[in-house]
Amino acid sequence: MAAEDDTTNEAESADERPLLGDVADEGLEGAPEGEEAAPSTLGYLRFVYAAFFGFAILSAFLFAKAGQAGWHKLATYKPAVGEPHDEYLYPAAAVLGALLALYYWRRDSSRTYIEEVAAELAKVTWPTRKEVTNATTVVVVATLVSTVFFALMDQFWRVVTDKVYGI
Repeated sequence: MAAEDDTTNEAESADERPLLGDVADEGLEGAPEGEEAAPSTLGYLRFVYAAFFGFAILSAFLFAKAGQAGWHKLATYKPAVGEPHDEYLYPAAAVLGALLALYYWRRDSSRTYIEEVAAELAKVTWPTRKEVTNATTVVVVATLVSTVFFALMDQFWRVVTDKVYGI
């Protein structure tokens, strides 16, 4: 019976998702004894929250544009409808965008996928500024050298073909 209780507790704790401010010891500052430590950063979860927020804004923008296009189309068939009323259209689009983002936030599969992507990106070793500068310099120099080479080859073969054809 005790083994069943342990597996039940493990299953319940595995299903729990970290909420805003619940970060596993990452970014916690040491607090004096007796005071709770406040999270200084959200770790990679801040990118997850930003992604859902950006998705909500993008969705609201697209809903607003679709609403305006639909309203204009309707106004061409029924002139009594008139011009779109942005004071109604934009708040409705914002609500629809927020609801769509909330829908995908509540779906465990989509949220888990985005959290896993953010966690993997957090493990990436990003190049330093010096490495990026060196790699960019190599690409620019190689491009310039190849451009000069092909320009010279073009001129060489132009001269050769002019001699062959007697132009």
